[in-house]
Amino acid sequence: MKDQWILVANASIARLFRRGSASEALVPVETMTHRESRLKASELAHDRPGREANDNSSGANRFEPRSDVRRKEHLRFAHEISERLDKGLAAGEFGSLLVFASSPFLGELRALLSEPVEKHLKLALNTDLAGLDMAEIESRLPHVLGDANRSA
Repeated sequence: MKDQWILVANASIARLFRRGSASEALVPVETMTHRESRLKASELAHDRPGREANDNSSGANRFEPRSDVRRKEHLRFAHEISERLDKGLAAGEFGSLLVFASSPFLGELRALLSEPVEKHLKLALNTDLAGLDMAEIESRLPHVLGDANRSA
């Protein structure tokens, strides 16, 4: 049996673990961080909104950015995680995948998963375990999985 990967993530940290079976202890594979996701939007924006006066008035029109810079950073991190999962699958590092991520980051990540990775995804739950230590994740995992199986 190939290893199972467990991904616990939010918009600023993703921790990958592996285990051979449900009864085995988690083994850390990799921790990915994205410092930019924790910054304020004003710290992320490099430019002031553009200005243009296209009539004879003395005032300028102001154009606000069309997308949220924080969301762009979340998507950038989700893409980075997705690429890592693709590489792991291509290398045969896992046979199944469980994902536990905060909302709305879980949706952003799921939207970027490739079809092959999506086929190996056994469970994706909206729960943020990323900030917990490994022992706490180990202790919560059976309860979270049990709750997911009961609601399915």
